[in-house]
Amino acid sequence: MIYNIPPESTHFGGTSGVQTEIYPAIVDFAPPMRVRTHAMSRPINLLTDKKVQSAKFEKFGKRTKLTDGAGLYLDIQPSGKYWRMKYRFDGKEKTLALGVYPDVSLKLARERRTTAREQIADNIDPNEVKREQKAAKKEQTDTFKAVAEDWLKLKKGELADSTLEVAKRRLETWAFPKLGHLPIKDIKPATVMEALRPIEEQGKHETAHRIRQRVGEIFRFAVAADRAEIDPTATLKGQLKTTPTRHRSAITNPDELGKLLKAIDAYGGHASTRAALKLAPMLFLRPGELRNAEWSEIDLDEATWVVPGKRMKGTQKAKRAGQVPDHIVPLSAQAVEILKELNTITGHQTLVFESVKRKRPLSENTINVALKSMGYDGSVMVGHGFRATASTLLHEQNWQPEVIELQLAHKQRNQVAAAYNRSARLEERRDMMQAWSDYIDRLKVKSVQ
Repeated sequence: MIYNIPPESTHFGGTSGVQTEIYPAIVDFAPPMRVRTHAMSRPINLLTDKKVQSAKFEKFGKRTKLTDGAGLYLDIQPSGKYWRMKYRFDGKEKTLALGVYPDVSLKLARERRTTAREQIADNIDPNEVKREQKAAKKEQTDTFKAVAEDWLKLKKGELADSTLEVAKRRLETWAFPKLGHLPIKDIKPATVMEALRPIEEQGKHETAHRIRQRVGEIFRFAVAADRAEIDPTATLKGQLKTTPTRHRSAITNPDELGKLLKAIDAYGGHASTRAALKLAPMLFLRPGELRNAEWSEIDLDEATWVVPGKRMKGTQKAKRAGQVPDHIVPLSAQAVEILKELNTITGHQTLVFESVKRKRPLSENTINVALKSMGYDGSVMVGHGFRATASTLLHEQNWQPEVIELQLAHKQRNQVAAAYNRSARLEERRDMMQAWSDYIDRLKVKSVQ
């Protein structure tokens, strides 16, 4: 028989909100009725997918909370819909964030509620569990490699592409194998030195210093983003061997230059490479300025090449601000002839010196590789060395230093003056460039005799 137990008798059996069977012998004083305890559980799962989906801030006109039961509710704000759960722990009322709708569905929110309630039942604060999980995840994602990759993304708009590529390659080769997998906040100065010593032992002193510099920049980036506490490279000053002073290899002896020029004329490689090799001694541009040339920059009728400031040496910030002026290169008759010949091959496209890979310029190292194939390795001559060659010999020929410096496009302290000097002393520079081409032609003839 089933009896209805009065509220004061709920201790006789069952759980709150559960229908309970009691034998007559225990409470034979009560009339026969169906039983429910007085402490009924609050209803749960009040929401539906449709109700959650249709609930919008605009509909209510104010921040609104829709209850699902057992602490779970949907917090509707102008910025979105957020799952929350209210609970008590250690006598304090707390709120647990369960996710954002629709990324977290009603079903998933309920599953997370269930997990949280089980933790509370085991005397575990679900918010503390969440903090620990977040910290563990952060430790996994804040490895040196992960932070370095974020730093590289940040620098994409600041550093020249070639500079960024070199930095990335050095990090991948030397830093990541030793440091990449480590949580950045745990890396000590000694750990950084363990990565740098093998580089130094190979005699790559400059590389070791460069990597220390980049690693330091990455750590300072991490400190600013609260992903690390200190820059361990700051204490490593003086711990690496001093980088020996090194100048780019260049031939400055006229006789030796004549032999090199003759070898260039005999070079049988790709048409773009041949033309770039012939022009490099004549124009003494930086390799990047030369190999990335576009036909739109060159006026063969006017014998003038205007290299845009965006491709000249300078920071990306200065270039964006228009502080790096265009550079005018007067073309000698010999240079015009070489470009006219190349125009029959690549003139229909954007790039002047297109590589064997379509729509791509010659690679950074193309000229150096070609020079090496002719017997001139990096210890004797490099592509950038043609600038030093021209500068040395033109000074010896008593050309005015200012004219030489203007044509070399060396950075000037006064940016206003730099912009003005875009065309400064252009006729003198034109005379000098023609005289220089005539001079190196004579060196070639002399080398044959």
